Amino acid sequence: MAAGAPRIFVSHLSGVAVFDPTGDQVGRVRDLVVMLRVGQRPPRLLGLVVELATRRRIFLPMTRVTAIQSGQLITTGVLNVRRFEQRPTERLVFGELLDRRVTLTETGEEVTVLDLSVHQLPARREWEIDRVFVRKGRKGSAFRRAKGEALTVEWTAVTGFSLEEQGQGAENLLATFEQLRPADLANVLHHLSAKRRAEVAAALDDDRLADVLEELPEDDQIEILGKLKEERAADVLEAMDPDDAADLLGELPTDEQERLLSLMQPGDAADMRRLMSYEERTAGGLMTTEPIVLRPDATVADALAHIRNPDLSPALAAQVYVCRPPDETPTGKYLGTVHFQRLLREPPPSLVSSILDSDLQPLDPEAELPAIAGFFATYDMVAAPVVDEAGALLGAVTVDDVLDHMLPEDWRESEFHLDEEVTTDGS
Repeated sequence: MAAGAPRIFVSHLSGVAVFDPTGDQVGRVRDLVVMLRVGQRPPRLLGLVVELATRRRIFLPMTRVTAIQSGQLITTGVLNVRRFEQRPTERLVFGELLDRRVTLTETGEEVTVLDLSVHQLPARREWEIDRVFVRKGRKGSAFRRAKGEALTVEWTAVTGFSLEEQGQGAENLLATFEQLRPADLANVLHHLSAKRRAEVAAALDDDRLADVLEELPEDDQIEILGKLKEERAADVLEAMDPDDAADLLGELPTDEQERLLSLMQPGDAADMRRLMSYEERTAGGLMTTEPIVLRPDATVADALAHIRNPDLSPALAAQVYVCRPPDETPTGKYLGTVHFQRLLREPPPSLVSSILDSDLQPLDPEAELPAIAGFFATYDMVAAPVVDEAGALLGAVTVDDVLDHMLPEDWRESEFHLDEEVTTDGS
């Protein structure tokens, strides 16, 4: 659903059919999952509980929802069918928030929650609960419906939902640091005790934990992953950038690697195995298998739509790679690269095949780190294609991955203590 779309009352989502992009029904919505936050901040809508035809209930993240319209919900088509398990920081809207007694802040009057509305934040992919539909008067019963004035108020106009400031375990810490960048939250986690670190990691959603793990030192990564249930550990690895996940898997014992790989989606597991087959400090070992790949008949408008994807890192969004089908790595014949600055200068209907940079030599998957660094320095690149002997695009190496492997092994530790050193020197 596009940002800025009208708000939706959650009662209208109960039982709504969920379809994949081809029009096949995959299940029905049975509940919504939100994360409450400290104070009066509106809850974040994390996703939906969907019941499949097999009666199994799974979790569908809101990032996988592409449209909500005409009594139906459309997904990206990629579903994780593992059984839904509610986490400590999560609340079920139908199961826990509706029919609840809360208090109007202005008058102190108790009211009953009849419905809640959700909306997508402008220019972002996040959803929030913003309004509450309540009824004044006593709560009804199974035999007698309560009467009283019904009204819709802002989330901040009621109390009785949000987390308390004290006694919330990991919840309060998560709420406090929710706006931190992954690298900054990794800094916080690094300095916690092992017990506290495990509690916070368990409470983070998969995507957030994946982002944070990518920023942590290797020892912390292994420790946190080892304390997760194997199924969840596999989910988190799938949510990580493929090259980072492969690096982490490569540090685990072989039997543990195989158990986790067997729990992953086949396509993700295949990417992991392919990346792990290369030496760590080569282009094949550094590359991600998820660059932007377009066919020759794609237009500039298509390319611009792809680089606007907020889930892409700036380095990966800096260029698109044009290849013959198939469109996923390893691709058909690699034809060339189109840089985003060139895309901005061309008419939207133009074909990407007409503006290729075909002179730039791609990296060989066996190229070693010094040669890769020299390539980036020589051509002022932030990402580079990796192509095999058959001419197929295998992936792309980004400059941040090169820096990660060129800096001293303890560079993260040094960065973590930078603020402390500055404070000490200035005191």
